[in-house]
Amino acid sequence: MNNKIIVTGGAGFIGANFVLDWIDNCDATVINLDKLTYAGNLENLASLEGNPSHIFVHGDIGDRKLVQQLLVEHRPRAVVNFAAESHVDRSIHGPEDFIQTNVVGTFHLLEEVRAYWNGLDDQERSDFRFLHVSTDEVYGSLGKDDPAFKETNRYEPNSPYSASKAASDHLVRAYHHTYGLPVLTTNCSNNYGPYHFPEKLIPLVIHNALAGKPLPIYGDGQQIRDWLYVKDHCAAIRRVLEAGEVGETYNVGGWNEKPNIEVVQTLCDILDELSPRDDGKSYREQMIFVTDRPGHDRRYAIDATRLERELGWKPAETFETGIRKTVQWYLDHQDWVQHVTSGEYRSWVATNYAERTK
Repeated sequence: MNNKIIVTGGAGFIGANFVLDWIDNCDATVINLDKLTYAGNLENLASLEGNPSHIFVHGDIGDRKLVQQLLVEHRPRAVVNFAAESHVDRSIHGPEDFIQTNVVGTFHLLEEVRAYWNGLDDQERSDFRFLHVSTDEVYGSLGKDDPAFKETNRYEPNSPYSASKAASDHLVRAYHHTYGLPVLTTNCSNNYGPYHFPEKLIPLVIHNALAGKPLPIYGDGQQIRDWLYVKDHCAAIRRVLEAGEVGETYNVGGWNEKPNIEVVQTLCDILDELSPRDDGKSYREQMIFVTDRPGHDRRYAIDATRLERELGWKPAETFETGIRKTVQWYLDHQDWVQHVTSGEYRSWVATNYAERTK
């Protein structure tokens, strides 16, 4: 076993940021396995072209022969699993893909990792880690005055997406308690930052605003989320991988609860400052309200106290600093935005929001 890690889903939003930050911060090679579905984009990793510390492999976590081959060939000291279908709206329209990737795919990955781990010597087995990246959505929805989610909250998923992630979390836990596999699980709040595919709220609003399109807000816009800058999330995962207790779960949050409508208004105000409309009006005039989606959770909030208390991690960015960095990144990378907002994405948005516009 050597100083390599395998990262699955490493061409997606969070995965790509993790790979980039890992190579910047760690003296270790990344084998990056990604299926390159609509949200996986090699342009996210363009800065690593020719870098011997990054080995990209186009493939599926459900391809057990390929996963086995990578484990045997590279003998990694860790596997970090980001691979997932992750958008709630997509799971409502097409839940089967979420079951196949998030549940069945995770099962196949665990089976191959278990076989690899069983073949290691005692010291290697002790050093190895499987880190599974999950979401706060598995905990369900909070009332306005409920305390934030802790690691001890029971699972109450409300969408096909969150149900599929909950199932994968349970599989990871079971492989530790049944087989002894040294696993770690992280459950994060809503991420934002560079390379975010423009179907999620923040990049969608930035893209639509600059294009002069409506800024869709579900329902009354009072759905509350805890916002976590993606690079803070990456730092938390590195810390859990380094020092987390085997078999345990760590919640990762930004301590930034904001209603969706306030997030959209903040984005409009920053864009008014950094890239004002030609007519001098505010981007807020493009805001529209659309019919709420089915099973829309009202509030998520993460209590990340354990991660700070036991491992010394806390986010470096406030929402105010992180959101400004994010808007500036999108303004500076319009070529990237144009490349990803083509074909399938445009068709999906037209289908999804045409049904909901009031």
